[in-house]
Amino acid sequence: MLMKEYRICMPLTVDEYRIGQLYMISKHSSEQTGGGEGVEVVRNEPQSHPQHGIGQLTEKRIYLSSKLPSWMRTFVPRIFYITEKAWNFYPYTITEYTVISHPVWGTRDNGNNDNVFGDSPSPPESVCHLDILTDPIPDRHYKQSEDLSHWVSKKTGRGPLVADWRNKSEPIMCSYKRVQCSFEVYGLQGRTEEFIHKNIRDILLVGHRQAVAWTDEWHGMNLEEVREYEKELQEQTNSKVKSTQSNAGSAPPPRPAFSRSLSVTDEPALKKLGVKTPAMSDSQPHPPVRLHSTPE
Repeated sequence: MLMKEYRICMPLTVDEYRIGQLYMISKHSSEQTGGGEGVEVVRNEPQSHPQHGIGQLTEKRIYLSSKLPSWMRTFVPRIFYITEKAWNFYPYTITEYTVISHPVWGTRDNGNNDNVFGDSPSPPESVCHLDILTDPIPDRHYKQSEDLSHWVSKKTGRGPLVADWRNKSEPIMCSYKRVQCSFEVYGLQGRTEEFIHKNIRDILLVGHRQAVAWTDEWHGMNLEEVREYEKELQEQTNSKVKSTQSNAGSAPPPRPAFSRSLSVTDEPALKKLGVKTPAMSDSQPHPPVRLHSTPE
């Protein structure tokens, strides 16, 4: 198992981050969907938590076949998707396949809290500070309109970001994301876990850049308004995925005679935070939640 803790500072308040994150996820998912791949939302509904109160459960399928490297395609089937379940009890977000995140507020936080999760500090070699201004992103994701060295928000008066911005910007907050991946296949474990983390890093970096770059699009929206936007975009992205798959003549795959699965989850943390998945019970062992794929 390979664990990393990602820390992403943002020139936002925590309340702003709540709206901006929801807006960004919906718009980013819509932009990345097409050609039969992208994000399909299976469930999005309210759910309660014994400690954190009312929140939202979202279940998604993320289709990734064409994005896999050639060395991985030799053992991953033709139709491949990740199933993601996320519980959003803001400011706590629990994502079943990889991420536990916690945006910090109160005293000024620019990513220097070494035990935000309250259990034990992550080893220094496992901590990754992501800089939304200077860290490189894949060329295919670069847009000048999302380059934060040029970004200026008319609504907030913030921007552009400059060198050492994390020590100079007001407001400032940090989102901490602990990610654990496990791929227990002899000879492929290390390479595959590193590949998963590289993609997670790119997604986190691009998405958080966009959340800031799009500030004037979402700033001033309330939770009800951003939830309505989220619903509209989810309907659009689902239609894109289904229509392109239908046009290609590919019906939903039948239940396979066999399957391959990739376990990437942090189930002990889910239990600690009081979230129970359908696979969990108080009396039975907790099998790992898995990323499913179907055979060729």
